[in-house]
Order: sequence, then structure tokens, then C-alpha cells
Amino acid sequence: MWDLPGPGLEPVSPALAGGFLTTAPPGRPQGEIESQKKRDLVEFSLGSPKNVGPFLAVDQKHNILLKYRCHGPPIRFTTVFSNDLRYVANELNGIVGGKNTVVAIAVWSHFSTFPLEVYIRRLRNIRRAVVQLLDRSPKTVVVIRTANAQELGPEVSLFNSDWYNFQLDTILRKMFSGVGVYLVDAWEMTLAHYLPHKLHPDKVIVKNQLDMFLSFVCPLET
Repeated sequence: MWDLPGPGLEPVSPALAGGFLTTAPPGRPQGEIESQKKRDLVEFSLGSPKNVGPFLAVDQKHNILLKYRCHGPPIRFTTVFSNDLRYVANELNGIVGGKNTVVAIAVWSHFSTFPLEVYIRRLRNIRRAVVQLLDRSPKTVVVIRTANAQELGPEVSLFNSDWYNFQLDTILRKMFSGVGVYLVDAWEMTLAHYLPHKLHPDKVIVKNQLDMFLSFVCPLET
């Protein structure tokens, strides 16, 4: 895992104090947690694979609990036990929510080799769970990370396409329009940056994504 530049969570810790953050994306977001762990967060090992979860970390100074868990199948990890997987909608149904709760969701990459109908059906279930969460706890902050462009080498291009990923991204945006969630626009961030496209973007792009995420969690007071 790499370490992101910058001061970590310290500048926004007062706004996050007493908060519960839960993430339901696969892969790289756990690396983002890892980068913060070195400075702000203390890991609690639950004996599960870090890329699958559940993964817990705590900032005891500011009373912040962070939980990570991979979304349910389809999954393209090399080794995943089915009993370690949870569907995002089911996890959302178990969250009480409130003004101190932040939920981050990213669901697209592992669906890029499946028909669009599979993705639409999954997003419908997630959307329903998000709407129910916001109905019972309107002050809950829900942030969704969009798809991003990726490298398309000779092997990867046999099974993946940025054109197809763009369709997934369009569906996601339409599905959650008007719901009251925030979007981290990873697609535009990767397209606009001079660095090569990667499935897991370089850390400067990830830093930009984290900055945008935190701007939703801790907006400037006016």
C-alpha cells in the first residue's frame, strides 16, 4: 500500500468527530484507508482478507469509526469465500444512519464483463436501500464514486472497454439522480488528468477524489 501526500484526516477531524464512516467498494478504497491508518487510524484485525473485509479502523482521538466491506458478487478477486461477501443493499439496511454517519459506495468495475441488465438490477436494489436509509435518517451523508477510465492493454481489452464502462457510468448517474446523494466524479478526474489511465488511478488522482469526498462530508460553513 502507498501513502498519500498531505496532512491526513487532521484538518477535517473536528467535523468528523463522533462519526461513523462505512465504505462498500472493492479494491483500492481499502488502500486509501491504509494510507490514513499510518497517521490517524488504528486498525482492528478481524481476521478477514483486507480487500474483502470487514475491515475496521478507529481514530480514538476524534472518536471516528471506519468500516470497509467489499460488495457482493460478481467479484473478480482471485480468492474470495462466499460467506465473506455481503450485498450493498443488505448492508445499508443494517445501518441506523444519522448526522454522524457517512456511507461511501463504489460499484462498477466487477460488472464490466456482465450484461447491462445485471448492473441495472443491482443498482435498483442499492437505490431502494439508499432511499430507505435517507427516509429514516435524512441527515446521513451518502457518497457514490463513479466509474473511471482504465488502461486497455492487449489482454485487458479482450474483456473490457471504456465505451462499455461509460455506459455503466451513465446508468449509475441516472439511477441516483434526484435521490440526494453526492457523486465523486472519478470519470472526469481520470479523463482530465495527464497521467495514464489505470483501473486503480495513481495516488495524486486518488488524493483529488478523497478531497472531493471530504468536501461533501465536511463542507465549508458559510
